[in-house]
Amino acid sequence: MLIREATTADWPAIWPFFHTIVAAGETYTYPRDLDEETGREMWLPAPPGRTVVAVDDAGTVLGSAKMNPNHMGGASHIASASFMVDPRCAGRGVGRALGEHVLAWARAEGYRAMQFNAVVETNTRAVALWQSLGFTIMTTLPEGFHHPTKGYVGLHIMYQQF
Repeated sequence: MLIREATTADWPAIWPFFHTIVAAGETYTYPRDLDEETGREMWLPAPPGRTVVAVDDAGTVLGSAKMNPNHMGGASHIASASFMVDPRCAGRGVGRALGEHVLAWARAEGYRAMQFNAVVETNTRAVALWQSLGFTIMTTLPEGFHHPTKGYVGLHIMYQQF
């Protein structure tokens, strides 16, 4: 697996799984009916944001991550990131590889920490992955997320100081 900078030419490969994940409404706070153009603008941010793709030997996009400062001004020393793995590629280590890549990037760029603002507590695979990579659940917003089948569930804020 290779992780490389994403380009606009990668968007047609990202959009199908991005759309599937967002429309399911189980793990992202994005609107479930998010249109493609808005999704592209959100997922491929301008610098200092950065987006990468994980590809296999054939060049197939397996997943993607975007990273950016979590806030501006006096809080811009804290990074944030979002991840999406094609569901057909789950269990192949794509999420872990992207997570490790993003953490290395944030450290190299001089960020002092990384914060995930909205990890749905029922997304147990993601929660376990982030914890295994050194993140701590700082707090959980009770009923902070309306899951389409489980109702109102908690929304974790997860953090790792470098």
